Amino acid sequence: MAGVATSSRQRSKIAPYLMIAPALIYLGIFFVWPIISLAMTSLSTSGGSVFLPTMEFAWKFSNYSEAFSRYQDQILRSFLYAIVATLACLLLAYPLAYVIAFKAGRFKNLILGLVILPFFVTFLIRTIAWKTILADDGWVVSALDSVGLLPSDGRLLSTSWAVIGGLIYNWIIFMILPLYVSLEKIDPRLIEATKDLYSSNTRSFSKVVLPLSMPGVFAGSLLVFIPAAGDFINASYLGSTQTTMIGNVIQQQFLVVKDYPAAAALSMVLMVIILVGVLAYTRALGTEDLV
Repeated sequence: MAGVATSSRQRSKIAPYLMIAPALIYLGIFFVWPIISLAMTSLSTSGGSVFLPTMEFAWKFSNYSEAFSRYQDQILRSFLYAIVATLACLLLAYPLAYVIAFKAGRFKNLILGLVILPFFVTFLIRTIAWKTILADDGWVVSALDSVGLLPSDGRLLSTSWAVIGGLIYNWIIFMILPLYVSLEKIDPRLIEATKDLYSSNTRSFSKVVLPLSMPGVFAGSLLVFIPAAGDFINASYLGSTQTTMIGNVIQQQFLVVKDYPAAAALSMVLMVIILVGVLAYTRALGTEDLV
């Protein structure tokens, strides 16, 4: 009996490792190894031709300094666009998520369905649709022109505003849903308690609702900012050569120029900057326990 008990304890100790082994193997093959491969590529030298490129690992750290110095404007522009889009998504999504969570009543599921419905259409088709909507001969330009709200060049397409607008539209759903989940978990009795204590609506929101919804703000901000910083579809279809983002440069280097070390170095730079930004944002927001 003692041997059976010992064997049972051993199996219980091994069981958790066996359960997570498939996930660890999957992550190792499809996440860790590609990152290592990308890092090795970023330290290589390129040769050959566009049609038959070659690489040789050479610890070439100058790829990083060259990538940052040559494409500094695109890197800064990408993060600027991503920050503006994230803030705009937060300002637009929070009231909507609040209404759905606390005011929608029996129409809650209907509104959520309407919010999600446009995203059944592919990302590319939605972006091309915005290209048509913002065209110089479109109704949006005509309407804004009639009230004098157009930019100085008299167009919306191929401007920074068009790219940022595309980012907002394509990624706002990832802000709405985390905010809704956080707000929906808040017990309405907490808000009623603040009313009993003669608290104003503004104070109830700032002292109860907003702090309790910070996990949603944190998650939504990351889910919008990270893909927006690396996006290249919106800049390709809605922007111009003056609104190029770092994702466009990486795509060109990988698929057109085929300078794989430069593209890999840019990708690593982008990942490191995003990682540092996420850690700083986590510390500033006081949500270290969420990551």
